[in-house]
Amino acid sequence: MRISPQQFTELDLEVHEILRGVPLNDVSVLDLPGGGAARTIEDVRALMHPPESGSSSAPVRALFWIRGVLGRLFGWDPAEEGLDAESYVHKLPPEVASRSSVPPGTREGPFRVLYVLPREAVSEIRNATVHAFSCMAIRPTAEGQRLYWAVYVKPVSRWTSVYMALIEPFRRFIVYPSILRQLRGAWQAAYAEPGAASEHG
Repeated sequence: MRISPQQFTELDLEVHEILRGVPLNDVSVLDLPGGGAARTIEDVRALMHPPESGSSSAPVRALFWIRGVLGRLFGWDPAEEGLDAESYVHKLPPEVASRSSVPPGTREGPFRVLYVLPREAVSEIRNATVHAFSCMAIRPTAEGQRLYWAVYVKPVSRWTSVYMALIEPFRRFIVYPSILRQLRGAWQAAYAEPGAASEHG
């Protein structure tokens, strides 16, 4: 389910200051039942798999394969060395960087981790089409946890808006629903059963 960006910006999160000025493209929420109030964003990250992995649905894997082919064909994915100076790793407040459980700059597939805090994590991807940021945050609810997934997109050329418009139907109706369904199923398997919260911490 999508929510208004305002609902997300009202949360007390480090990302609002770190990505100040970067357009917030959209925000999705997912209610995760069970697990107890002590769950962290690392518990969420541990249950997620790369969209191009065998754990993802066939349509999602196909879309990421096509994107990879197009990226190589049109040179959308330049060498990592050329992107280092653009990374927001260099803009992290030292206090946030020191609290991250994952070293800032760590590569995770096509993404680079900016930071991972107990209830908030941000990663970035930079290529010739976009400089995008994925922020995940959780807040406890009466039934478990509510996951917020925000995507920020910083234009890198006049083609960024065209590219985002072209992939929007695939993101909105195929990729995101598939990822969130997989995550909810994995979460329920790990935490929703009686006694699961005590077994996992």
